[in-house]
Amino acid sequence: MQLSTENTKLKRRKLLAALAASPMLVAQVRMAQALKPGIRQGKLKQSVMPQVWGDLDLSIEERCEVLAALGFAGMDLPQPQQIPVLKDYGLTPALMVGTGTTFEDGLIRRELHNQIEEATHAGIAMCAEVGCPNLIALPGERRGMSREEGADHAVEVLSRVAPYAEEKGVNVCMEITNSKVAADNRTDQVFDDIEWGFDVCRRTGSPNIKVVYDFYHVQIANGDVVRTMRDNLDLICHVHVAGVPSRAEIDDTSEMNYRYIAREIAAMGYDGFVSQEYRPTAGRNPLISLATGYDILTVI
Repeated sequence: MQLSTENTKLKRRKLLAALAASPMLVAQVRMAQALKPGIRQGKLKQSVMPQVWGDLDLSIEERCEVLAALGFAGMDLPQPQQIPVLKDYGLTPALMVGTGTTFEDGLIRRELHNQIEEATHAGIAMCAEVGCPNLIALPGERRGMSREEGADHAVEVLSRVAPYAEEKGVNVCMEITNSKVAADNRTDQVFDDIEWGFDVCRRTGSPNIKVVYDFYHVQIANGDVVRTMRDNLDLICHVHVAGVPSRAEIDDTSEMNYRYIAREIAAMGYDGFVSQEYRPTAGRNPLISLATGYDILTVI
């Protein structure tokens, strides 16, 4: 797809108008637009999860236009048919689904291992084809299973898919959730302690079995978020961020200092994506929040 010059100008005028509430952000957008395609600002590659758009009714082309204008490098969880649009805007699919796992029925369900293995092989092949580095796999609900047994089952099935992941150069990664906040609707997840996930990764012995390090969930479940990431950097392939305790924007409404966190992540030498995964606050302009979050995570 090749956008006409006039359509591109129209979209950019609409974007600038939406961001006009903050002159600083308008200047940032104009600077980003002046850069050549593929040139990104800052040391961290930034991405977004779908929920950051809130109730905005934007097409995939419009979303990509916003992200490219602000300087983002990728997008989490695009549909396969959307990948050509991302690439037209110089964006990378940073994280995709395709393992046949859900938050309910995940890696720890041994009775599903054959179908999980088959689906994961297909997902790995898809990621390799479209240039996505990470395929997410969900460990699932315990439903009475001990965490130790769940870990054994997860290691078993991940060890089965690891050789193909290594062959294709794709990471299969598990994301931590927390069991404390009822509003998150994940109170029975087996992976509610970051050390559980690190242990599973180490036991598989594969460099392509890793975790999605979600700062929101790690802060609630474990704390000590920066040191824990630094000490286990080799097991982390993707990062999610959101405000604590509300899971809203990552600005000064959060108890976490994300400017400091971003500087520390960059200093570690982390080279994966850092993706905003917050829920926009009601009454706030999601585009302003997105641009503000991008600025907070930009480390020069």
